[in-house]
Amino acid sequence: MDCCIVSALCCFISLYLLLHLLCFIFADADFTLLWASLLGHRPENKLKGLVVWVTGASSGIGEELAHQLARCGSRLILSARREDELNRVKRCCLECSDLRDEDIRVLPLDLLDRTSHEEKTKAAIQYFGHIDVLINNGGRSQRSLCLETSVDVYQALMELNFLGTVSISKQVLPHMTQQGTGSIVTVSSVVGLAGAPLATGYSASKHALQGFFNSLRTEMTDFPNILISTVCPGPVQSQIVQNAFTEELNKPVAAAGNQEHKMPTSRCVRLMLVGISNGVKEMWIAQQPFLLFYYAWQYAPTFAWFITNMLGRKRVQNFKAGLDADSAYFTKPKTS
Repeated sequence: MDCCIVSALCCFISLYLLLHLLCFIFADADFTLLWASLLGHRPENKLKGLVVWVTGASSGIGEELAHQLARCGSRLILSARREDELNRVKRCCLECSDLRDEDIRVLPLDLLDRTSHEEKTKAAIQYFGHIDVLINNGGRSQRSLCLETSVDVYQALMELNFLGTVSISKQVLPHMTQQGTGSIVTVSSVVGLAGAPLATGYSASKHALQGFFNSLRTEMTDFPNILISTVCPGPVQSQIVQNAFTEELNKPVAAAGNQEHKMPTSRCVRLMLVGISNGVKEMWIAQQPFLLFYYAWQYAPTFAWFITNMLGRKRVQNFKAGLDADSAYFTKPKTS
């Protein structure tokens, strides 16, 4: 009898582990986020009517956030530097949703101009009366080797990605503590958890964001209805490569390369909205094999270092050969 129970238990555990392994092979997010997408609150229900302020809303992930939030019925504040692009995004949001013109506020914002952030926040609050969700999506990436990169590039990355984000968050946070509810969601990156070649400054700025908001979350325990969440996407189809810093401040990226192998922007944003709707504090969003790196760095760092060094060397070699850095994992350098 005892032998039968043990055998049945072993079979159950084996099937359970096999099921999770199969799920992991095809997963594109961490298990907490995937369970929330299957069994949790739907963004269409939780986000309807909420006032959501999106920075970096003129392209890429920010633009897709605006589109999907509009379809969810959220009222929007769209911010970035390019007002004409924000107006284009607004028109698209109105076309794809039931929102009215007054439900979307275009608010040009320069994250580098920190002296303007108090005024911009007051304007955002005054327009709708309150802010329910701030999504910190503004920022730039990097494609250059450390030995060739000017310190001015590192300063620009920290000023924009870290200090600009912290500044606008500090303006919004007192408003949320006063109203007792709210969400501050910050788009970090997989390189905010683990370093990657060609992104020393970008990775440093994202590590800084991770440390800041992880620490802030622990300070907000007296405000249980305020969510502090970070999003760590892997490679996603967006404009981030085209807009990346190189070794010099004003030098553009030579070629962005093919982006088709990356996660579709729409899928990444859908998972983000699921996480926000269900109060997920940290979201890992990436297709395989990148998702494996998140777990490796969390649970098997020695193995993660081995894999990172191996792929990192290949990434640098392909970059020097003139290939797109992100597609370096999927292509072989051409030899003449």
